[in-house]
Amino acid sequence: MNKSELSAAIKVRAEELGFLSCGIAKVEYLEEEARHLENWLEKGYHGKMSYMENHFDKRVNPALLVDDAQSVISVLVNYFPREDLFEGKQLKISKYAYGKDYHLVIRERLQRLLDYIEELTGERSARTFTDSAPVLDKAWAERAGLGWIGKNGNLLSKKVGSFFFIGEIILDLELEYDQRLTDHCGSCTKCIDACPTEAIIQPNLVDGSRCISYLTIELKDEIIPNEFQDRMDNWVFGCDVCQDVCPWNRFSKPHTFPEFDPHGGLSVDLLKDLTEDMFREVFRHSAIKRTKFSGLKRNINFLK
Repeated sequence: MNKSELSAAIKVRAEELGFLSCGIAKVEYLEEEARHLENWLEKGYHGKMSYMENHFDKRVNPALLVDDAQSVISVLVNYFPREDLFEGKQLKISKYAYGKDYHLVIRERLQRLLDYIEELTGERSARTFTDSAPVLDKAWAERAGLGWIGKNGNLLSKKVGSFFFIGEIILDLELEYDQRLTDHCGSCTKCIDACPTEAIIQPNLVDGSRCISYLTIELKDEIIPNEFQDRMDNWVFGCDVCQDVCPWNRFSKPHTFPEFDPHGGLSVDLLKDLTEDMFREVFRHSAIKRTKFSGLKRNINFLK
């Protein structure tokens, strides 16, 4: 196969594996993103996520992650649910956390895609990633033509909105590369206007330390700062506000991954009466376990 045929075959296999979209970008130093990340860190917008300061060089140069890296294959994985379980409820959980931990689901399918590539080309120097290493997922997906970075800092697609996960394969194989898309946010400011904590400082600049997802997941303090009292919009794990109001998400369609279907018994009543045993049982394979029982209870109690 030539580069074009091989790239096309990879995309067909990605679709067979259930990936929403697949695009390919050339490995190169992310100069623009490096400046943006440095400025973001200097302003302290990462809050207490000290790990964001680590491995700066690797974040902006994937050649430091994989020997002889040539290409970044990016994939999107839909998680939009058939039903919004918490719309208008007293307690809310982000849609991405309804089912099984996405890291486990996507990693397995990415490995199957890499296995297929190696069947066609032989053993490769390669690694798979899904929000699990110093990789700028959204930047590479944008460069692979899968969407553009919206004003809320999320990757947006005209075809499927933004309710998706991103995964990558970085490998030592030269392929045919896709073109970046243009920005289609226009003059819309719905995400900026709707953010309950005013975390979106300006288009594509988010103060992570004010984001509800940060406050309910990443922040490990015993208490949430009082300035956010009555501003959490009932969220106890994550937040979907800037995505829910985005006009492009009118094109979101329910996912086809049974692994992302809601955990049995997931409801507001479960959260209200949550015990540590219940937490371990219901969320043992869930991304929600990141907060631990004490963290989730902290978030719930903060709303009272």
